[in-house]
Parts: sequence; structure tokens; C-alpha cells
Amino acid sequence: MPGLPPIVAPPTELAGAPLTAPGATDAVGAVLGQVLGERLRHARAVDPVFARELADRLAALAERGGKRLRTAFAHCGWRAAGGSGDASDVVRTGAALELLQLCALVHDDVMDQSLLRRGAPALHVELARRHWAAGMHGSAESFGTSAAVLAGDLALAWADDLLTETALGTPHGRRLHEEWRAMRTEMVAGQYRDLHAQATRSSDIDEALAIATLKSALYTVARPLALGASLAGADEHLLDALRAAGQCAGLAFQLRDDVLGVFGDPSQTGKPADDDLRSRKLTYLLAVALHLTDAADDHRSAARVALDADLRSEHAVQRVRAALERTGARALVEAKILELAGVSLSHFERTGAPSAVRQEFSALVRRATGVAARPVDQVA
Repeated sequence: MPGLPPIVAPPTELAGAPLTAPGATDAVGAVLGQVLGERLRHARAVDPVFARELADRLAALAERGGKRLRTAFAHCGWRAAGGSGDASDVVRTGAALELLQLCALVHDDVMDQSLLRRGAPALHVELARRHWAAGMHGSAESFGTSAAVLAGDLALAWADDLLTETALGTPHGRRLHEEWRAMRTEMVAGQYRDLHAQATRSSDIDEALAIATLKSALYTVARPLALGASLAGADEHLLDALRAAGQCAGLAFQLRDDVLGVFGDPSQTGKPADDDLRSRKLTYLLAVALHLTDAADDHRSAARVALDADLRSEHAVQRVRAALERTGARALVEAKILELAGVSLSHFERTGAPSAVRQEFSALVRRATGVAARPVDQVA
């Protein structure tokens, strides 16, 4: 059986003038396309049915894009640590992050029973429809779920392969791998806490923040910043400042995502605007709303009744949206997003990065959170 050739980015994409953050996200698309091409050729050599029905569909989902935020933050971390010149290792690390994100999306959609992803049927839905259309035996839903779990595992394997290749080719590979290893465990911990909170019907605000931090904030911003900085040989002081900045920015990003998950336009977000509510996912937004109704000590209030209701009907979902507004929960979450973004910028100031890099980080935070923040008073 043929082995996998190493992934080498096209020199025309990565050499020459230093990349900007937008340039890095463009370059990662080219590298990701090359990686997927190599992986699909290998999949076809392994088994044509597996390649056609699973690997090809996974690659198509990857190529439908995404924000590429993790790549942009990895590039920013690299620059903050003094990285310049050849950014090929940063871009390959970004491509690995995109594949890891693909794994998380596929598995998350299965666990949340989401129907849409990136403006098209979620992968488990597409696979279930394939089962039904082909007249296969057994449950189409069970087949789609099981096959999507395998697809997510395949994306993780592809991500690990690419990160390992990159780590072996750089003098800073050990630190790079340490950050990657920590990030993978944090992601799984966050997903489990998310499931656990739904099963226990938790409404605890601190638990909601812990889930958002583990499940999203660390691997969306904090770890990508540290991965990029590791490639430039950053010391622990700089890495600590970047992780702190990234955790705050990443948490603000997740709180924005929670708001969009309830009030967003599916045609813009590419996913439904009621999945979190129907599954009673413990978001910070929901936890704050429940806390406010409890503080009012009126469990018969219209808001509390709406928040505790069965959400199978669209009317019930609309009542919850109204309750989130009426209690003031949405306004408080918006204020928290702005606060976290400001604290994040203050932590980034501690890195001593050049002005251009600080501006790059500020622009990325604004893109991730939807708010234009200013650094708060000096943080420790």
C-alpha cells in the first residue's frame, strides 16, 4: 500500500514578501486544497467506496470554507513572537487547525442533531439521505450518525498527520506539539462538559463559562496564538500573555456565537438559529437569563415559564427569544463581549509586539466578536 508523501506548500504561495493576516488565510486555502488532494488520492488507493462515499464528502465540506480565524490568529501569534519571512510552517499549522475544526464541526452537529452546516445539509444528514436514496437496509439515521463519527475521526487523523509533519520539520516542533496535544484534550473535555450540562439540566453561569472556554475559546484563539508563537521560538512569558489574550478573545467569540445561535440569520450564519434553544444547550446567554429570573424570585413570571418550556414548537422558541430580551440577558451578554474584548487587547499589549501586529490582533478580535473594543486599564 502506498505511503503518504509529505505536504510541501507551493513556494509561489508562501515565499517572498511577509504575509498579512488576510494573505495567510488565502494561502491556507491553497495548502488545504493540496493536503486534501493528497489525502483523497491515498483514500482511493485504500478503498474506492470509502473514498467516494465518505472521504470525498468530508473534503467537500472542508472546501466550503469557513472564517479561517484560527489560521489568522496563528499567524498573528507568530508575528508577535518576532516571526518574519517564510511563513510556510505557520500556514501548514493553520491548515491543520482547519482540519481539526472540521472534526469538531462534524461531531458537534451529530451531538446537537443539527441539520445545517455552512449553508448545506450537515454531514450526518447528507449521509443519511445517501442511505435512503440508495435503498440500503437498516436505519438511515443510524447510518448517517455512525458514518459522520467516522468522518470526524478521519478529519482528526488528517489534522494530526499534517501537524506532525510540520513539527518534525521545525526546530521548535516539541513546543508546537505540546500546544497541539493540550488543545485536543481541552476540546474533548469541553464537548463532554457540554453534553453533561444538558443531561443534568444545569443553569450554572460558571459552568456555562467553563464549557465555552474549554470547547471554543482555547482552541479558537488562545492555542492558535500560542502555536504560531511557538514556531517563532517564543519564551514562556510571551506565551502566557498570548494565551491570556486569546482566552478572553476566544470567550468573547463564543459568546457572540451564542447570540447568533439564537438571534442570527441562518442565511448569514449557515446554520439554524434555534438548535441551541431546542436542545437547551447551556450557553452563557441562557444561564444569565435563568439567573436573572431566579434573582427576581418569581418563578411564575412569563420569562421563567418561557425559559422552562418545551421548545418543540416555533411559537415556544419565539417566546424564549423574547424572554432573553425582556430579562436583559442579551444586553448583559453584549456588555460581557465588549468587556472581554477590551481585556484581551490589554493582555496582548503585554507581549510588546510592534504596533502593526497589535493592530492586526485588534482587527481580528473585532472580526471574531463583532465589537470594536479598546484596551482596558492595565491587567496583571
